[in-house]
Amino acid sequence: QVQLVESGGGSVQAGGSLRLSCAASGVFFTGSNCMGWFRQAPGKEREGVATIARSHGSTSYADSAKGRFTISLDSAKNTVYLQMNSLKPGDTAVYYCAAGYNHGRCTMIPDLFPYWGQGTRVNVSS
Repeated sequence: QVQLVESGGGSVQAGGSLRLSCAASGVFFTGSNCMGWFRQAPGKEREGVATIARSHGSTSYADSAKGRFTISLDSAKNTVYLQMNSLKPGDTAVYYCAAGYNHGRCTMIPDLFPYWGQGTRVNVSS
């Protein structure tokens, strides 16, 4: 059984930091080679934030996340992290961890990630 459990969300003021965690179980038996963080703000579509390749650790970031967010993978703990610094009100959203098989480079296309966590809410106030 595949399980992705996010934690670490909360409320912070603009300029603050949060670290999201995603504990994964069963995922690695599915052949998933990519892990990612996505977010969905009220009234908006789900969008990719960052992805990481399990085998070699290659990362990709959305333009909105570059320079502020860092995705990392602790293979021993089967946990993916998203360190978020310099948070802005525009980062307010529910953040989801996801896993899937992407051919070649990890993408940020939600449809290519069949496994999802329940989400953790991040609220950034000005």
